[in-house]
Amino acid sequence: MAEILFIKTSSLGDVVHHLPAITDARRHFPDARLAWVVEEDYAPLARLHPGVDDVIPVATRRWRKRPFAPATWREIRRFREALRARSFEAAIDTQGLLRTALIAGSVRGTRHGYDRASIREPLACRFYDIRHRVEWDAHAIPRNRALCGLALGYEAKHPVDYGLDRAAIASAATTKAYAVLIHATAQPGKLWADAHWVAVAQAVRDRGFDVVLPWGAAAERARSEAIATAAGKGQGHIHVPDRRPLDAVAALIAGASCVIGVDTGLVHIAAALGVPLVAIFIDSEPGLTGPMGNGPIAVLGGKRASPDPADVLRALDGVMRRAS
Repeated sequence: MAEILFIKTSSLGDVVHHLPAITDARRHFPDARLAWVVEEDYAPLARLHPGVDDVIPVATRRWRKRPFAPATWREIRRFREALRARSFEAAIDTQGLLRTALIAGSVRGTRHGYDRASIREPLACRFYDIRHRVEWDAHAIPRNRALCGLALGYEAKHPVDYGLDRAAIASAATTKAYAVLIHATAQPGKLWADAHWVAVAQAVRDRGFDVVLPWGAAAERARSEAIATAAGKGQGHIHVPDRRPLDAVAALIAGASCVIGVDTGLVHIAAALGVPLVAIFIDSEPGLTGPMGNGPIAVLGGKRASPDPADVLRALDGVMRRAS
C-alpha cells in the first residue's frame, strides 16, 4: 500500500485550507495510507478529516520558545527518527517555508514542493527532489490542491470539498439556536472594536439567537467577558464558554446557526463546515486567504476598510435568508 505524507503545519487557517487537498488525494488514491505532519495544537482538527489515516504532530512553536533546552532537542530527535523509520512514496510540503522544508528533508521518499517562482521562502526549494510551478496569485486552497495534484499525477477538478461532516461534528449539547461571535485574533491589526461587537451581540440576541463568545488565551477570555457584560450578559442568552480543545471548538461552530468573525482560523473552520458566515476583514485582503465554502458567506471590508455594525447585521440577515 502506498504511503503519502503531507506537510502543512500551521497556522490554523492554513491547516483548514489544506483539507480539500486531502479530499482530492483520497478520491484519487482510495487505498493509499495518508499521513499529515501538523502542529500539535491543530492535530485534533486534522483528525476530523476521515481521509487522514495518520496524524503526526510536530511542536515547532513550542520548541522555538526553548530552543536550547535538552528536552527540546530530545523531542526533535525522536520526531526525526520516527519520520526516518518510514518510507513514503511521496512527501509534499504545501507550506513552502524553510522550517517545513527541513521536515521534508528528514523524510525517506520523493520530496515535492513549490519551485522558486511559487514559494514564499526560496531557500526551502533546496530540500525538495521535485519542484513544481504553481500560480503565485491564486487563493491558498487551489494552490494546495494544485501542488498535490502535480506531485501525485492528477488534476484537481472537483468542487472544493473539505471532507468534514457538519452534522457528525456538531455538538448536541443544546437545542437552542445560537450564534458564535469570533472576535479574537493573534494579529492586533485585525481586531474589530469592542463597541462594534457589543452592538452586534445585542442585535443577534434580539434576533432570537443565544450568543457564544469563544476564546483561546487569557486576554481573549477577558475580552469575551467584557463584551458579554456590556451587551447584557446578566440578562441571559450571552455566554462565555470554558476554554476547549480545537475539535470541541469545531463542534461548537458546527452546531451554530451562524458565525460572525474576524479574519482568523476559526472563521475558516466555519466556512469549511458550511455554517452561514459573515467574515470581517480590517487589515488584510480576502482575495488570497478569504473564507471559501459551500454555505452562505458574506465577506466585508478589506485592507483599511473596516465595516460598521450595521453593515455586518445586513450581511447576517442576507446569509440567513440564503441559508433558509
